[in-house]
Amino acid sequence: MKDMRIPKHIAVILDGNGRWAKKRNLPRLAGHKQGAKAVEDLLQNAKDLGVKYVTVYAFSTENWNRPQDEVDGLMDQLRAYLKKAKKSKDKRGGRVKVIGDKSRLSEDIVKLIDELEKDTGDIDDFVFTIALNYGGRDELVRAVKKMLEKGLKPEELDEATFGQYLDTYDLPDPDLLIRTSGENRLSNFLPWQLAYSEFYFPKVLWPDFSKADLIDAIEEYNKRDRRYGKVKEEE
Repeated sequence: MKDMRIPKHIAVILDGNGRWAKKRNLPRLAGHKQGAKAVEDLLQNAKDLGVKYVTVYAFSTENWNRPQDEVDGLMDQLRAYLKKAKKSKDKRGGRVKVIGDKSRLSEDIVKLIDELEKDTGDIDDFVFTIALNYGGRDELVRAVKKMLEKGLKPEELDEATFGQYLDTYDLPDPDLLIRTSGENRLSNFLPWQLAYSEFYFPKVLWPDFSKADLIDAIEEYNKRDRRYGKVKEEE
């Protein structure tokens, strides 16, 4: 790995928790619980490999349409994670940032998020971003509303300015997107930010995603030629 280019920012769509549970005749929440453990492993493995930013798609704006018991279970898992992270005196885990529309989240969860973001806000060696009640189109609409409310004029708008109104205004764009379970679509995740990212779609279900799978993704990333629209010299 020492001779490889390590992506600075990896974004992950955590797909396959339900199928993982179904294969084992377990309730879907068991898959989500194992998926949460896989996220913890991912963060440690990413840090060990030199990745500086990890962003995960944890709950989309469309996920509210899932069965109520599943939604409630996911929210309980989120509460447990936030409380555990807040109680931890070891802040070496990195800065925690939450993106998405928090208005639909319960008050206690919003409070835990705000406290955790404040507690870890001065850490810059590693940033873990959680997309909650997040939808890419919703983010873009919210960004435009902010610009209109501020009275931004058309001539003042360019890509850099637009980016400052996104939830990810203080993050670099992802270098690599990983979506597990073999599905080959973005599902409304970071459409602006992923414009020039490399995509990797392994068939492994998210709860089974291991350090070896992460290394495979980085190895594949190293095979890509990131030209950002430029023509290769030999062409």
